[in-house]
Order: sequence, then C-alpha cells, then structure tokens
Amino acid sequence: MKGLLKIIDAIRPTFDEGGKLGALKPVFGALEHFFFAPSDITLGAPHIRDPIDLKRLMSMVIISVVPCALAAFYFFGWRFLAMVIVSYASGLAVEALFAMVRKEGINEGFFVTGILFPLILPPGTPLWMVGLGVAFGVFIGKELFGGTGRNVFNPALVGRCFLALAYPKAMSAGYMKPSHDLLGCLLFKWLPAGAGVDAVSVATPLSSAKGGEIGSTAHLLLGSVAGSAGETSAILIIMGGVFLLLTRIANWRTVVSTLGSFIALTSALLISGAISYERMPGVFGPVMWHLFAGGLLFGTFFMATDPVTGPTTNSGKWMYGIIIGSVTVLIRHFTGYVEGVTFAILLGNITAPILDEIVFKVRFRRLAGEE
Repeated sequence: MKGLLKIIDAIRPTFDEGGKLGALKPVFGALEHFFFAPSDITLGAPHIRDPIDLKRLMSMVIISVVPCALAAFYFFGWRFLAMVIVSYASGLAVEALFAMVRKEGINEGFFVTGILFPLILPPGTPLWMVGLGVAFGVFIGKELFGGTGRNVFNPALVGRCFLALAYPKAMSAGYMKPSHDLLGCLLFKWLPAGAGVDAVSVATPLSSAKGGEIGSTAHLLLGSVAGSAGETSAILIIMGGVFLLLTRIANWRTVVSTLGSFIALTSALLISGAISYERMPGVFGPVMWHLFAGGLLFGTFFMATDPVTGPTTNSGKWMYGIIIGSVTVLIRHFTGYVEGVTFAILLGNITAPILDEIVFKVRFRRLAGEE
C-alpha cells in the first residue's frame, strides 16, 4: 500500500486545480479515498476525529450485503456481475458529472447505491434498463436535492420505482429460476435475458400467492425461489442485517417497528376474520411465510435504516417503521401490486422529516410546560 500511496502523491499535482487534469479532481479524489482515509485536517477547533465517518459507515453496509451478492452470483451467474458493472458505470458517470460541475469530491455514498440497485432488480432485467434506472435514481433521487446527505428519497428505490412504473412488462418478465448448478451458472447465464433454459421467466412466490398457491417457507430461507437478485435467501439477508445492527450502523428501532407492525397487522386481519383463507385463499398467511417472501427483509435492513432518508429521532424511528410495515401489508394484499416494500419505504421517506418535526414540537412543549 505504501507503493500505491507514493504513486498517488506523485500524480496528485496533475489533478489539482490548475493542473492538466484539474477538471477530473473529484474522480481522482474518489479513487484515492477508496483506498486511503482523507488526509484533510480541520482548520479550527474543535479537532474531533470519529472512527465511524461516512467512508467507514458505507464500507460496513457494503460488507453486510456481500453474502447476498455472492448468493446472487451463484444463483444467476455472470449476468448479475454484468448488472453490477453497469450499475456502477452509469451511476458513477452521473455522480462524476455533478461533482465536476459543483467542483466537489465524489461521495462514497454511491458505492452503496451501486451494489444495492442490482440486488433489488429482477435478475433478467435488460442491462440498458439497469443503467437507465440507476442514472435516474441518482439524478432525480439524490443530485437534484444537493447530493449525499441532502436527499429525501433512497436513490436505489427511486430508480427501481421508475423502472417498475415505466417498464412494468419488462420488469415482471425479468424474474428467473435460480440455478443450483455452479458450473452451468458460470458458463451459460450472463448476457441476454431468456438465454438458456434457466433464464425462462417464472412467477415469484408472491405472484403465486396472489393466485392462491403458497410455497415452502424453507425455500424462502435458502434462496431457491424466483425473485429479485439479492432478495431470494432470507437467511443471508438476516445475517447481513444482524451485522448492521451489531455494528450500530442500522438502528434496531426501525427494524423492530417495521417487522413488528407487519406481523401485527397481518395477524390482526387474520384473527378478526376480515380476511380468511376461504374468501381469499392463499393471499393471506401464513404470517411467517409472508415475512420471508419478497423484499420485506431486504428493504427493512438495507433501505429503511438509511440514516439520510429516515428520521433522526428515536420516537420518529418507531413511527417510521410502523408506517412502512403497515403500508407494505395494505399494498401487498389489497392492491394489484404483488409487492409493496418499495412504495412503502418511499412513503416513509416523505414522512420522515414530518415525524421528526412532530417529535421536536412535542418535546419543546413539554419542556416549556415544565419550566
């Protein structure tokens, strides 16, 4: 690493302001900070250094999704790797363009968005749609609001929502049956959707449930079901989520309130008799099956816990999670959409500032009353 540092120090003047490649300084800075911590120091007191800075936080999130990414590569082969490459290339191009216009550095936040976006897409999504979706998400969902730290919505979810609304047929046809043959997976499944026997579009567990067919819960845990690239194995998602909770990158209040409200509302509807298997066979229950099916776990651990787009207050996090879990139940079971996590989290993003405002006002009034 010392040799790499010497090379970076040698070419740094070329990318400084006034250098031959000064316009590319944000790109150079992003590459430098990917390998080394920033060398900048504070100009005035207080001089505080926190080991959990933005770079470390994003690194922990990337580490947490590695199991899901490896599983996606195993199940869907080189095609998933191509989706990741296109996601990073297209998204970083938008990031670099805005960084050069604003004369700022490229933020590490996109390195998380770049890997999360292909994980929440059907593995058969055309590559041009992957590039278009992530570019739209970064541009509309983040950069128009001022960049990382100022965005209201999760960029990856904005991109997926755009593709789901603009190209519903292509998105619904992009689900593929996961392969368990590692050699065949690596050799044959990588470019066009529909190439090979395993690339034939199949129904997801939630789509089958709409028709009254409930599959095996064990298959949902292991990942041998059709679905978005990173959402097939509940066990791996939980492993990554627990890692985020233990490292305190994700707040447990958001996770508990989201999953708890989902389980509570689903159970209440079943117990009350408002929905029964006789009236709507298969659509509701078993509760644990619906908990593991679809993108609920992935969205809860990796999307809803985003510190930028979620509430900052602890009380706000509880209400935020309840909104996401409840809306997911309502969309999933009472609308034409088979999944509602994306829309539920985006709705939660809208309410996050309002929830914090309510908490602040209540606390200020209480303090004023005590005085």
